[in-house]
Amino acid sequence: MDQRTLDARIQRYYGGHFDEAARLTTGAVGRAELARVRELVATRLEPGSRVLDVGGGAGVHATWLAAAGHAVTLVDPVPSHVEAARTVGTFAAEVGDARALTAADGAFDAVLLAGPLYHLVTREDRLLALREAARVLRPGGHVFTVVISRTMAALDVVLRRRFTDLPGQALVRLLETGDVTDEIRNPEGEFPGGHFHTADELADELAAAGFRDPWVTGVEGPGSLALELSRPHDDAVEAALLLARQAEGDREAADVSSHLLGIATR
Repeated sequence: MDQRTLDARIQRYYGGHFDEAARLTTGAVGRAELARVRELVATRLEPGSRVLDVGGGAGVHATWLAAAGHAVTLVDPVPSHVEAARTVGTFAAEVGDARALTAADGAFDAVLLAGPLYHLVTREDRLLALREAARVLRPGGHVFTVVISRTMAALDVVLRRRFTDLPGQALVRLLETGDVTDEIRNPEGEFPGGHFHTADELADELAAAGFRDPWVTGVEGPGSLALELSRPHDDAVEAALLLARQAEGDREAADVSSHLLGIATR
């Protein structure tokens, strides 16, 4: 799928089919993702940091960042997300594209990219988004980027098809390259897709964009599959968080997490 077509699907999906805020606050995987992103980001921010939340949706992350005393600006390509974010009232919000940020050079202490990279099909576009993040960061500032695990994306295809009529070549291509072909693309109304990462690939893209000391970990950790199959019970979420913390920084363990988090320095 070309990027223009995918961008249109993103507008339809997030603008009408899917509530991203509810995913992060009600489902088991979403709750674990929110908790882990919050703890991994918060411990690396100085008090009163200027934070740009790119692809921030309706403001789930921006809300807790602002409540912690940071000066937050949210950017998202979906107008309805920005409208919802503005109702929170504790941070700025604007419509924008990760590949062409309007912020000035060096305007922020930290950039959070929790979503844009897995909706950009080509490596060139992903590097463009990362270089834009680097541009608006001050020297020594941090980028935090969340992507979807290639391993878990492939497993999702297998589980949705109940282990039957599997598109073997397409699955191999997904696992080897992160590319999604028409054979395994979700139907209209479901996750629009884009690109899926390995931990090594994410670290490589951060380095190629000019960032220093890239570090990648699993977000929900090795308990991701259990969370996918369980109800959002507090005990299940806490057990997964314990496993995620124990596996923190292990790239092999990261690849069996639903999401990966890359952290690097400008």
